Amino acid sequence: RIDSGKDVIVGVNKYKLAKEDAIEILEVDNVKVRESQIARLNDIKKKRDAAQVQQALEAITKIADSGQGNLLDAAVKAIRARATVGEISDAMEKVFGRHRADTQKVTGVYAAAYDSAEGWDKLKKEIADFADEEGRRPRVMIAKLGQDGHDRGAKVVATAFADLGFDVDIGSLFQTPEECARQAVENDVHAVGVSTLAAGHKTLVPAILKALKEQGADDIIVFVGGVIPRQDYDFLYEAGVKGIYGPGTPIPASAKDVLEQIRKARA
Repeated sequence: RIDSGKDVIVGVNKYKLAKEDAIEILEVDNVKVRESQIARLNDIKKKRDAAQVQQALEAITKIADSGQGNLLDAAVKAIRARATVGEISDAMEKVFGRHRADTQKVTGVYAAAYDSAEGWDKLKKEIADFADEEGRRPRVMIAKLGQDGHDRGAKVVATAFADLGFDVDIGSLFQTPEECARQAVENDVHAVGVSTLAAGHKTLVPAILKALKEQGADDIIVFVGGVIPRQDYDFLYEAGVKGIYGPGTPIPASAKDVLEQIRKARA
């Protein structure tokens, strides 16, 4: 309803500024931060009592397995022994397993907000024409990379693209660029769409482009959507991204552009 203009959000889908002022943002060198955190963890591991840590972690696994005892108390004791959050998680994972987010999409909901007068049917026909020409529908993978756990936007995009006639795959949460590239290659997609909301785009997007190239799939185009400062657009385009769709971009507009980029790549 927002994309089709039925629901108005001032400044997003109506009464937008002709020119947006640049927003001053804090640039964080995430490679430096990561290296610094790893160095601190390594330092802690050298100084702590390894036997005491192991004992505390085993106690967590035992309580998780038996259901007898206070799991939170055991975790606090492990922290006091200087166990890491990752080690404590691993100790519980041995019993509980790891949560896998549901990547299912719904169908028909997004399409219901549009009528044929808004160009929806015309775009559906263009996608159907592509399928007739190529022998299959345009196939897109929507991905979340790194530690960005917010997947609502990605699911909305996946649902809308599917309603238009794209074949859509959804990557699991917390994928590495290499895992994403492997899935894209195995599923023989035409394009990978990276949804980013956690400011990792300057690291993760070049990494997915590199991973695709290394796996012999640099013909797969990459596009990006989400919260990306305007001043980072040129960096991403230079890295090889074919489309960037920031907040307020109507999904049909981005879908049309993706289709055109796929056509160009095929040509």
